[in-house]
Amino acid sequence: MSGERGRFAWALTGSGHFLLESLALARRLPRVDLFLSGAAEEVLPMYGVRVEALREHFRIFRDKTQSAVPVGALYYEQYHTLVVAPATSNTVAKCALGISDTLPTNMFAQAGKLGIPCFVFACDTEPVVLTRAPHDWVTLRPRRVEFENVERLRAFDHCAVACSVEELEAALDARLRALALAWNPSSS
Repeated sequence: MSGERGRFAWALTGSGHFLLESLALARRLPRVDLFLSGAAEEVLPMYGVRVEALREHFRIFRDKTQSAVPVGALYYEQYHTLVVAPATSNTVAKCALGISDTLPTNMFAQAGKLGIPCFVFACDTEPVVLTRAPHDWVTLRPRRVEFENVERLRAFDHCAVACSVEELEAALDARLRALALAWNPSSS
């Protein structure tokens, strides 16, 4: 599929870790649709982001059906790339174990089955993670299981795992080049 016909599918989970930076990257990409988990809808307002404001930049799909109806768009070749960013350790674990019970995890499973490249920005990838909580900064110490799930995810076909916003940006830059597309001009 040519990059001109396809779109980026960007799945948001319930993570606040680099949420605003991830959304800033999504805004710079051409033709992006957001797929929100129920947890994402709960977390976005905690970080001052309104779904209505996101509609100014993106088409929005919400996790409101038991069968994840929006996933069907993947079957019609509407998307050339899936991004899951930021991805909670819960989402990473589910994806790594093949569980697809939320819109983002279902998107990941189906994209993999269709051979659609997927980029996952995993939150818990360092021994110590400093992250912005809604009202303060928090230091987290991910457990061994989080690291093991990230490694499981790295082994998946058609999946690249980013451990920082910079790594995600570099991976997306390479994907844009492969699709003969360019970043949107900065609005700042």
